[in-house]
Amino acid sequence: MKVAWPPFTNSLFVLTADLTSTYQLSQALNEGHSVIQVAIKRRQALILALATLACHFPGASSAQSYPAKPVRYVVPFPAAGSPDIVARHISERLGRVWNQQIVVDNRSGAGGTVGAAIAARAPADGYTLFQCNIASSAIAESLYATMPYNHQRDFAPISLIGKTPNVLVVHPSMPTRTIMEFIAYAKANPGKLSYGTSASGSSQQLAMEFLKLTAKIDVVQIAYKGAPQALSDVIGGQIPVSVQSAPAVLPTIQSGRVRALAVMGLTRIAQLPAVPTVHETALPGFEVSSWYGLCAPTGTPTAVLDKIHADLAAVLHLPELQQRFKDMVIEVAPTSREEFALFIRAETARWARVIKEAGIPQQ
Repeated sequence: MKVAWPPFTNSLFVLTADLTSTYQLSQALNEGHSVIQVAIKRRQALILALATLACHFPGASSAQSYPAKPVRYVVPFPAAGSPDIVARHISERLGRVWNQQIVVDNRSGAGGTVGAAIAARAPADGYTLFQCNIASSAIAESLYATMPYNHQRDFAPISLIGKTPNVLVVHPSMPTRTIMEFIAYAKANPGKLSYGTSASGSSQQLAMEFLKLTAKIDVVQIAYKGAPQALSDVIGGQIPVSVQSAPAVLPTIQSGRVRALAVMGLTRIAQLPAVPTVHETALPGFEVSSWYGLCAPTGTPTAVLDKIHADLAAVLHLPELQQRFKDMVIEVAPTSREEFALFIRAETARWARVIKEAGIPQQ
């Protein structure tokens, strides 16, 4: 295969060859230079050639040495939650691959936008990574009137990490045992049912709003400070319905304190094999899952992004990590950088439409 070298490379090779030619050696000796002086000139020319090559290919050079110091991994949610646990599993294993410390930096607030803004302003050198997610990377753009960052502009997607589905649950006293019965009951009682969820803009709230739009039902939202408080009131019978993330609600379902009507992902959960999906029983194609991914500030060298992507993919294929995530009801789903960019754009467009059609006010 013929390789087309850049013009500057050819000139450097010619320069080096000229200095090492017999003619140059003879000329230098005739001019009174010693063999040692000629050798020094040859070495200087080689160093110049290598330095020039490095300047023209900075990404490759930085990728080879990356990471040369600790890396910050920004998580825009509090410690001990599912996003934080995912980040610590990823950072621990990437740290082993890189032989560097990866520091998880929890910066929670405003639906993940506080942490996202901090990461967006970080130097684009590969030493700040951001755990992008459905809230701050897809929903926030349409939910907030003003934003301290623009995800499409300020972040370079690296890969999707995984998805975790939401689950529709009801108090055991509710006279519905299937999603079809729930939809029929809601249609027969418009505006009389209420559902609890965490603050506006969460994946769980928008999952219910999407269900309302798709099934054409009217269920009133009651917003809580967090999903645990909403779940607590369903257990206590203060409200009849809630949408919860699968990892958070699984123990409560298994104990019988709430009844699961449907999984909102495309496939059933291994831990709840008898609970069908909305997709298979009521609304074909319906899916709302929370997701986690890895991004870096825009401008991070391409070669560094490629290295992070390759190493993250290797980590996500580790059997012990896949089993751990399966136990957490997280479907590992690595993508190419291009696929993840398309995924984020599609999610952003979808939730913009839901927020507009559901009449959710901007904050």
